[in-house]
Amino acid sequence: MTDEQKIRYNRNSAVQRGWSPSWLGAFDFDGQLIEKIIEFQNEFDLDPDGLVGPSTFRRLYTQFVSDQISESPNVEAKERSFIRYRKKSYPILWSKVVLWDEPGGLECSSRVSGRRPKYFVNHWDVCLSSRTCAKVLSKRNLGVHFCIDNDGTIYQLAPMENICYHAKKHNQKSIGVEISNAYSLKYQEWYRKNGFGKRPVITEGHVHGKSLKPFLGFYPHQIQALAALWAAVSCATGIPLKVPNKNNEVDHYAASGSFEGFVGHYHLTRRKIDPASAIDFHQVAEMAIMIKLQMEG
Repeated sequence: MTDEQKIRYNRNSAVQRGWSPSWLGAFDFDGQLIEKIIEFQNEFDLDPDGLVGPSTFRRLYTQFVSDQISESPNVEAKERSFIRYRKKSYPILWSKVVLWDEPGGLECSSRVSGRRPKYFVNHWDVCLSSRTCAKVLSKRNLGVHFCIDNDGTIYQLAPMENICYHAKKHNQKSIGVEISNAYSLKYQEWYRKNGFGKRPVITEGHVHGKSLKPFLGFYPHQIQALAALWAAVSCATGIPLKVPNKNNEVDHYAASGSFEGFVGHYHLTRRKIDPASAIDFHQVAEMAIMIKLQMEG
């Protein structure tokens, strides 16, 4: 793609997604902006193509709102919590769960369907909070069934039988979760200032045979919330608590849409790296199995 074509693409992207060259320290849609975009993409381990596409925009939006105060409200713990599937409520062993139709809930675009999902896709959102993630998805007319916020609150944004657009070529068969994590080490101070505490740092991350620069990991309570969610989703939908044999690379069985279980976005395509090295899928599956046994016992 020529620079002229990239400039045209970025103009259209700005109109569609609502960003401007000033977000990157540039003044116009020109060659300087392309250079700024490439610098930004290199910082986030993105393909340095000089285009503000979907993945670059999500990280750019996170940077733009990073000087704002926390968007994560204080959610009160409940004695009993539920998630919803096919208009029925299913218990989840986690005290902070908010459905889309409850006060303070988050909602996203979805397509009504009577389908039965076969697998569950795990993402990191590269946003500062689940509320910010919901805004980014709305700008792009996308969606996801669940979000897990910085404090461990689980939001259900749409019924699990509905189709949300979160994993290209896999939406028809899958459920998705976005786990809040801005990824870049530059946001570590933001988390501390906003009362969440320092995040773990992944220093030897890798995916698809590629080493990654050090990046922020998930809080332990987010992983615990994820295990509780896996267990509840398995109970509700029948999706087995199975994971691909290997972490941090494409699983061709999962990529084909034949796998039934819980996967990372990177298991489905080499074009995605989330949630590389931030989740030990076998460990979370073991945690979820124990929780499910407790629920059934």
